[in-house]
Amino acid sequence: MKNSKTTSKPNFEIKESTKTKKGTEIEENTPLTEMEGIEMEEFTPSVPHVAVVLVNLGTPDEPTASAVSRYLKQFLSDRRVIEIPMVIWQVILRLFVLTARSPKVAIAYQSIWQEDSPIRQISEQQARELNKRWADMFDDCNLSVHSAMTYGNPSIASVFDNLQLHGVEHIVVVPMFPQYSSTSTGAVYDAVSRWSYGRRQLPNISINKDYYDHPLYIKALANSVRRFQREHGKPDKLLMSFHGIPKPYEDKGDDYPSRCRCTAELLAKALNLTDNEWLCSFQSRFGLQEWVKPYTDETLIAWGKEGVESWGKEGVESVQVISPAFSADCLETLEELAILNRENFIDAGGKEYAYIPALNADKQHIDLLEDLTLPLVEGWVRSHRK
Repeated sequence: MKNSKTTSKPNFEIKESTKTKKGTEIEENTPLTEMEGIEMEEFTPSVPHVAVVLVNLGTPDEPTASAVSRYLKQFLSDRRVIEIPMVIWQVILRLFVLTARSPKVAIAYQSIWQEDSPIRQISEQQARELNKRWADMFDDCNLSVHSAMTYGNPSIASVFDNLQLHGVEHIVVVPMFPQYSSTSTGAVYDAVSRWSYGRRQLPNISINKDYYDHPLYIKALANSVRRFQREHGKPDKLLMSFHGIPKPYEDKGDDYPSRCRCTAELLAKALNLTDNEWLCSFQSRFGLQEWVKPYTDETLIAWGKEGVESWGKEGVESVQVISPAFSADCLETLEELAILNRENFIDAGGKEYAYIPALNADKQHIDLLEDLTLPLVEGWVRSHRK
């Protein structure tokens, strides 16, 4: 394994450039053929219209303090994310959090931004790749795949508006969060409910809850690790870092951490790792309250130091980090894991550190998405054949 202390902008593969219009929602009358760069055949009135919508968390429209502030305001105003009484929290958010964090977060986005936000580009590529799988599968159904965001653009509401405008009768929603949490997948359910509320005509809507232990998901993760290690070698430790949630959320019944630990155990088993070759940790904590542990940054610092009691007399010299909770690379992986936590480990005395990219638009990831959505599409189509 090779070590370099440079902190250059991380690379991820985007096979096709699809830059989303910035600063505005998708217009209500935008043709489906212009959404997310997906080519669609003209709808035939005599056959069912079905759409698959892949939903990820979100992103600002551009890497500026003002755009980041708008995004963070929407994200951090969601009661699923922050459970502090809203009257109190809005004062804290508007007077302190947005003014202090927006410029810093904008700089972080600038370090990973390419033609557009990585998570939006990758999400659109995932939709295109899955859309290709459906091209010749159904002769008696018009089917298309789209990407959407819980926060920011393209919003769930704008995508659903356009789908209904063009006669889509069945929408399959896939929250791109492998491990269900009320803070992420729960917010997708809320957004779909808000869009549905008060409408006289509604499409049939199916939502896939999660896939934390799906065999194709574990297989795709394991193979991504194997491919990476064939090129870069095997480290002393493989750290499986998941996005964290506040500990009180787990105490109230959010079983997200146990789903993360299950994913980590299944991945370790698939890779034939011994107990001392891997660890599950949690990153991206925010605020002063306790979050689920162990923390990723503190773990890496401890591993980088010599004489850490829990790991013997010698420190851990080489670490590779994978984040199975993220279906697409984003700020939390490309900047927090690939750059900031690398610095934590190296500065503490570690020698070699590498981040293993998310599954993104990998073929085996698309295999998984096809397997998740095909039964929901095929079953509805069969029941509506004339």
